[in-house]
Amino acid sequence: MIKILFVCHGNICRSTMAESVMTHLVRERHIEDQFHIDSAATSREEIGNPPHYGTVHKLRQEGIPLIPHRARQMTKQDYKEFDYLIGMDDANVRNMERIAGGDPEHKIYKLLEFAGSGRAIADPWYTGNFEVTYDDVVEGCEAFLKYLKL
Repeated sequence: MIKILFVCHGNICRSTMAESVMTHLVRERHIEDQFHIDSAATSREEIGNPPHYGTVHKLRQEGIPLIPHRARQMTKQDYKEFDYLIGMDDANVRNMERIAGGDPEHKIYKLLEFAGSGRAIADPWYTGNFEVTYDDVVEGCEAFLKYLKL
């Protein structure tokens, strides 16, 4: 079982979008039994809140089922339990390493690294552009599956 935790600042936009997109992609390939996919925040600001309406709208527009989720904060235990902890930008990665107490097992990545890019996935909370965020999330998730050779 491959255990993936997608992480962003608040766990209501990018990471929940990535969780839903990746779940959809593995279901399309009929390999969902090989994965455990979740998402979390580096902050406490949105704990308990549902996904942002912009994320919900964009996923609906693309025909991708929204995974029922309430924002939660990443924990040190998550580092132990997940194989891949995937952040959306450099600040996420720094905060993930702080929460985990480092990255001795090299489990922390930025999503677009798998697509050969150092780019961050822009936070639509600030940009309002869920289209660009969605395109980048799909690119990163597809590249991650190629990285896993699935």
